[in-house]
Amino acid sequence: MNTESCRVLLVDDHPLFRCGVAQLIAAQEGFEVVGEAASAEEGVQLASSLKPDLVLMDLNMRESSGLSALKQIKDSGLDTQVIMLTVSDAEQDFIRAVRAGAEGYLLKGSEPEEILDKLRLAARGETVFTEPLMSMLLETMRDGTPAAPPTDEECLTARERQILGLIAAGKSNKHIARELDISDGTVKVHVKNLLRKLNLQSRLEAAVWALTTA
Repeated sequence: MNTESCRVLLVDDHPLFRCGVAQLIAAQEGFEVVGEAASAEEGVQLASSLKPDLVLMDLNMRESSGLSALKQIKDSGLDTQVIMLTVSDAEQDFIRAVRAGAEGYLLKGSEPEEILDKLRLAARGETVFTEPLMSMLLETMRDGTPAAPPTDEECLTARERQILGLIAAGKSNKHIARELDISDGTVKVHVKNLLRKLNLQSRLEAAVWALTTA
């Protein structure tokens, strides 16, 4: 993802909040707000047509689910980072979003500067989350949820281990493809295979697992 022109789609059913966030992001160098959606369904449609670099989406919206929209965007194969921006710091919501493929989870109660700092990291392809939630995720994985995967030496190929290390370093598929001189499609296949072998559901889970087993 190119930080010089990070294209952002906002999905939130509160128009005043959405407008404020749009103005905040648009005022930052290197960001462009390319669309706004007031529902999860509209967000999925705009993500498909606009193909943004980054989707910033509320988790719980009236009569629609940000989690459902997240799953649909991920299932569509779009090379888009999806960051949840929500009021919920509930462990269940956070873990569900991570397992559904979210590359980040930020809280609306955070300071604007913190959110902007996280978005700059996301624009470079890194996974981002409000710091207290990291401890929650680590603890959940240590407790065996999901089931503890086998060691990478037992099941991953050398290329898959290499890609896992780059995921743990926060690299996006595009960055990994450039670094390894392979196609984006090949990276996606390797990521899908290593997640299956490790019994994990998302890149963020893979990154945390790699860090905790290093």
